[in-house]
Amino acid sequence: MAEMTYLQAISDALRTELRRDQRVFLIGEDVGVYGGAFKVSLGFQEEFGPWRVIDAPLAETAIIGGCTGAAIMGMRPVAEMQFADFVSCGWDQLVTVAAKQRWRAGTPVPMVIRLPSGGGFSGGPFHSQNPESSFAHIPGLKCVCPATPEDAKGLLISSIEDPNPVLFFEHKHLYRRIKAEVPEERYTTPLGKARTHRKGDDLSLITWGAMVYTAEEAAQQLEEDGVSVEIVDLRTVMPWDKQAVLESVRKTSKVLVLHEDTRTGGFGAEIAATIAEEAFEDLDGPVKRIAAPDTPVPFSPPLEKAFLPQVEDVVAGLRELAEY
Repeated sequence: MAEMTYLQAISDALRTELRRDQRVFLIGEDVGVYGGAFKVSLGFQEEFGPWRVIDAPLAETAIIGGCTGAAIMGMRPVAEMQFADFVSCGWDQLVTVAAKQRWRAGTPVPMVIRLPSGGGFSGGPFHSQNPESSFAHIPGLKCVCPATPEDAKGLLISSIEDPNPVLFFEHKHLYRRIKAEVPEERYTTPLGKARTHRKGDDLSLITWGAMVYTAEEAAQQLEEDGVSVEIVDLRTVMPWDKQAVLESVRKTSKVLVLHEDTRTGGFGAEIAATIAEEAFEDLDGPVKRIAAPDTPVPFSPPLEKAFLPQVEDVVAGLRELAEY
């Protein structure tokens, strides 16, 4: 075990797979000489060479299209979008080609798109989005949203191994803020399996990514009032662990779904609908959602704080549910 930041765990996973499998290569804007916008791949080009750590032009369509072709031919490309927001430039290659190829011809498309996402650093509307729900809706794509360094490493290795296109959402606010003990050896964490971040008996809180830590702070405050909150970290938004969510809901009978993405059409709506359909008789209160409002992410720090779900918002929502 070694103490690693969230960023170091991602870097360690990439280095592990580059050393283990010659089919793995990295491509993206500034991932080589510069080491990536966030320095995830710092020193990689010196170790693995410019043909396995490729500096691409500012052309997300070309990056994703090239990765799709390489994956079809048996390689295992890992592309970095400098910010998750920029993946929209490659939407057609990703959604129309990569996601459909296995359905069309039975061809595996083992590629990973790394997506630094999320707010909390005043990046404004073009550098702060959480677009996971847009892609969770697309058959053929998998969406992974790790919250911890240990999960970031294990889930990224699993994503590189997977025969399908995987979107790997890395929350930028966690990169250097979160540290934990991570196994130094190679290991995998299965996609589609949730993690119980905190056990509780009175309320269930379903979330993922950076909101896990917002949820934890809120749960600690509720504990002072004698209310026990169970936090389920989905880890993977698509496929998502419906069974783990329903088990928690049936135990507590009250549930709040929390995510940083905007509210309307956010993935929390899918979770809430599933709970209403399959666990209605187990509920003692309405399924509650807390999410960002339906606007672009503000640039101004005070406005961004008002936009992003805060601990006090979650505390208020949980107390309302507890008193219902």
